[in-house]
Amino acid sequence: MTHARTWFRRLAGLALAAAIPLAGPAGAQADPLRNCPPMLAGLDGLIHRAALAQDEAALTFVGHATFLIESAAGVTVATDYNDYVRPGVVPTIATMNRAHRTHYSLAPDPAIGHVLRGWDPQGGAADHDLEVADVRVRNVTTNIRSGGGTAYDENSIFVVETAGLCIAHLGHLHHVLEPEHLVALGRVDVALAPVDGSWTLDTEGMIETLRRMGPRLVVPMHFFSPLRLEEFLEAASVHFEIARAGSASVILSRDGLPQRPTVLVLDGPGR
Repeated sequence: MTHARTWFRRLAGLALAAAIPLAGPAGAQADPLRNCPPMLAGLDGLIHRAALAQDEAALTFVGHATFLIESAAGVTVATDYNDYVRPGVVPTIATMNRAHRTHYSLAPDPAIGHVLRGWDPQGGAADHDLEVADVRVRNVTTNIRSGGGTAYDENSIFVVETAGLCIAHLGHLHHVLEPEHLVALGRVDVALAPVDGSWTLDTEGMIETLRRMGPRLVVPMHFFSPLRLEEFLEAASVHFEIARAGSASVILSRDGLPQRPTVLVLDGPGR
């Protein structure tokens, strides 16, 4: 696997003068780490197949809404694990959402250590908070449109915490996030965002949500066609720098994130 290891060194040099103020949840400045503390230390001696440092995580765009997140300790998280687009490895943790069959699996690989469903089959809100080695995964539920009405708590934003990073996968988000969602999410460093503009949030709503969340990096997904991706990038360029990794994978570190909010396009199928 080839990672764009040098990309963030270049991006980190972007000028701060053009940065815009981003709105966040009420009271967030008082305790920005309340829901995303530094992750576990003391991992000396563990060797990751991608040779990640302790302050690094690897992010690979598999396709559609599926990413593979890899930690220094070798923990792997596959987002929106489904029966159509799967990573080339059996993940340690699989997160799934229920809006469409391309976002969840009825038959996940039995070798997966932990399967986290973004909905509760018994009704009500799913509630996950899992720690495996140097990775924590938790969720914040949101609602989806359904049959002309609203299906409550049928989508989850999964937050993956590792290497001091908070990576939020927005799943099949259908509405602008309210203050209570933002408070529950806490600090978000990297947002994996659906940008189709129709099945999920419209473009204006997605950009507003991202500005409220305040991530330093946004990675688009769920865009169905190159044209749709370019339309989102043009709209987002008013508020974000636009960059292309030239690879399906990138190695992230908190210190290496861009100073100005940036949308980074990873190579790979977005359909």
